[in-house]
Amino acid sequence: MAFGGEIILRPRSWRRLLRFASFATIAALSPSTYGPAARAIAVRQIYLTAWTVLPGYLAFSALLSLVLIEIVHSTAHAYGLSQHALELVLRVLVLELIPLLTALFVALRSGAAIGAEIALMRVSGELEEHADAGAGPLQGELVPRIAGAALSVFSLTILSSALALYLAYALFYGTSSSGFVVFTRVVGHVFDIPILAGLMLKCLLFGLAVALIPLATGLEAERGEVRTVPAAVLAGLMKLFLVIGLIEVLSLMIKYV
Repeated sequence: MAFGGEIILRPRSWRRLLRFASFATIAALSPSTYGPAARAIAVRQIYLTAWTVLPGYLAFSALLSLVLIEIVHSTAHAYGLSQHALELVLRVLVLELIPLLTALFVALRSGAAIGAEIALMRVSGELEEHADAGAGPLQGELVPRIAGAALSVFSLTILSSALALYLAYALFYGTSSSGFVVFTRVVGHVFDIPILAGLMLKCLLFGLAVALIPLATGLEAERGEVRTVPAAVLAGLMKLFLVIGLIEVLSLMIKYV
């Protein structure tokens, strides 16, 4: 049995992941993929990944946003930089921290579960049974899970970012509408077209990484070998954290270097 660290170092494993990702992405963009059964699987994945945790995650996101906004606001005021505090909050919290934390949250909560589920299906031969019955496992079982998980990451990120914007206005200007013009001007300055497009692209890449990597690595479990499941799940999580970190670093380099 290969340990997770051995799997993650195999070039063949990464090539298999890239090949699977390309096929799965093409299939996910095809309307013909989403028959009644596939739609049911996708909805179930969204329900388990996003809907059931939505209140708790928004509460956590709100608490984190409140603490960070207050820290930045107080520190900027102490150093005479109050005019830059709101922009700093938006750039650090909304553009960087919330998308990264959302991807990590979904990865920790659902990444291992998706990888384990697919690995067990691989070990038991369930995926091959679908293929023998004429239903391709990629379209029938895997792509709906990918689409559901990716959409969950994207949706949670957008909702958390909108909540952070609301809390930022409330902490900086209270319930008065007098700061709305200034607030919208700063928001428009921070979220210009290239930055907004980059944020959407990063959220999409995070979602695809969280959806694709644990699932693709789960397929590396061996038929009839239950003991290969933990190694496949561990390797999927290791790859996932590496790719998430790489996406974030590349995003920062493109924007600020």
